[in-house]
Amino acid sequence: MSAPAQISAPATSAVGILTGGRRHTDCVRRALLLDLDGVLVDTRSVMQWAWKKVQENHGVVIPFTDYECHLGREFGDIMQRLGVADIDGVRQTYEAESVAAAHLAHAYTGVVEVLHAFVTAGWRLGVVTSKHVDRAAPLLARLECPFGTVRTPAGAGRAKPAPDPILLALVDLGVDPGAAVYVGDMAVDQEAAARAGVAYVHAGWGYGRPASPVPRIVSAPKELLTLLSADVSCIDGGSV
Repeated sequence: MSAPAQISAPATSAVGILTGGRRHTDCVRRALLLDLDGVLVDTRSVMQWAWKKVQENHGVVIPFTDYECHLGREFGDIMQRLGVADIDGVRQTYEAESVAAAHLAHAYTGVVEVLHAFVTAGWRLGVVTSKHVDRAAPLLARLECPFGTVRTPAGAGRAKPAPDPILLALVDLGVDPGAAVYVGDMAVDQEAAARAGVAYVHAGWGYGRPASPVPRIVSAPKELLTLLSADVSCIDGGSV
C-alpha cells in the first residue's frame, strides 16, 4: 500500500501532523473527520468561476447546477456522469482556474473555533475530501488547525462514496471506526460513512441534502460541540 495522502506542512500549521498536543483523558481515542467543501470552507463561488471557464474554453454546455448535484465525488467521476468527453483537458482548466480563484473562498463562521475546541478536548482531527491536493492545501492552510491527516484522491484506495478514504484516515490517526464521526454535506459523504461503519453528521449549512435514513443534522458549526460530551457510538443516523 502506498503512503498516506497527506499534505505536508510544519506541525504548527493548518495541515501539520498533530504532535505534542493535549491528550483526551479517556482511554479511547476519538476522531472527528470532516469534508472540506461545504463543511469547512464555502467554495461555491470558486467552483462557479472554474466551471464558467470550462464552459468557455471547452464548449461545455452543461449548467453548473448539474455539476453541483454530484459534488462529493472525485472530479473524473463527475465528468463521466455528466458525459464530458475531454476529461483530462477539462480537469486541467478547472483545477487551474480553481487555484486562481481560491481567494473567493471563505471559512464558514465558527468553524475555526469549533476545530480548536475539539483539539483542546483531545480529539484527533482529519479531513477526507474529493478535492485534489493542489486545490485543498491552500484552503486548509487558512484554517490554521493541526489536522492529523488529510486524505485526497491522490492517495491509496477508492474515492468516496467508497469507505476507503475514511478508513485510511482512521488508520493514520490510530482511531477505531466506532470512536469516530464524519461530518459531510452530500449523500455520498453519508454513504461513505455508512460503508466505513462510522457515525455520520450532516452539515446543514452545506450544499446538499442527506439521504435516507435521515442522519443527525446540525444547522451551524457550533452545534458540533455537542459531540464533545457525546458517546459517538450512539450516533446511529436517527433524526435530531
